[in-house]
Amino acid sequence: MRLDKLLAHSGLGTRKEVKKLLKKKIVEVNEKIVVDPKTHVDPETDVITVLGERIAYQEFVYFMLNKPQGVISATEDAVHDTVIDLLEPQDSLQEPHPVGRLDIDTEGLLLLTNDGKLTHRLLSPKHHVDKLYYAQVDGIVTEEDVDAFKTGVTLEDEFGTYETMPAKLTILETDEEAGTSKVEITIQEGKFHQVKRMMETVGKKVTYLKRVAMGDLKLDPLLELGAYRPLTEAEIDMLENS
Repeated sequence: MRLDKLLAHSGLGTRKEVKKLLKKKIVEVNEKIVVDPKTHVDPETDVITVLGERIAYQEFVYFMLNKPQGVISATEDAVHDTVIDLLEPQDSLQEPHPVGRLDIDTEGLLLLTNDGKLTHRLLSPKHHVDKLYYAQVDGIVTEEDVDAFKTGVTLEDEFGTYETMPAKLTILETDEEAGTSKVEITIQEGKFHQVKRMMETVGKKVTYLKRVAMGDLKLDPLLELGAYRPLTEAEIDMLENS
């Protein structure tokens, strides 16, 4: 990869700032001063230092975000704040992207990474990675609804109809007087507004939705809304084996 890209991704500034850094002749590759930003380097084998301090390049980044309402699961948007806007500048240098999407009014676990291979694995229906949601619902969820989810329901939109994969619906609590329910829903897909639309097929309306797990990775209960942290090595391994 290009030297200026490696330095920029390592937190030493923008490409423009890195070029100025190189002109100062303080960057060495294998103990030789390098000033050309286009110089090709191999972070696995080359020793790259700035003012004598070795640069430890990390190819992939992995962050767990507790997504709040009001931001969208995108890398950029002309109208709304995005989940990338919640990151510190140095954490966005390697251009992480959200793995899947949570609606603008949905909270909870969202993985941010620049690892395209892992993203594909987690989102591909053929890998059957569970996504667990907690939902508050307007309406009394019944065992008949549980059975309907178990076999899959039919979603309709302007493109036609779609049969969902089987899903697990667990009733946590019902309030007959208020006419509301609290449930957990586990799906293995990520269709547009899927959980909300599935509940609508059984005559219920989701009033609050939060993703609490993806595969074996669970939302850190200590992570406040809008906060994020790097995944641990154990958590990364957990996702790769989901």
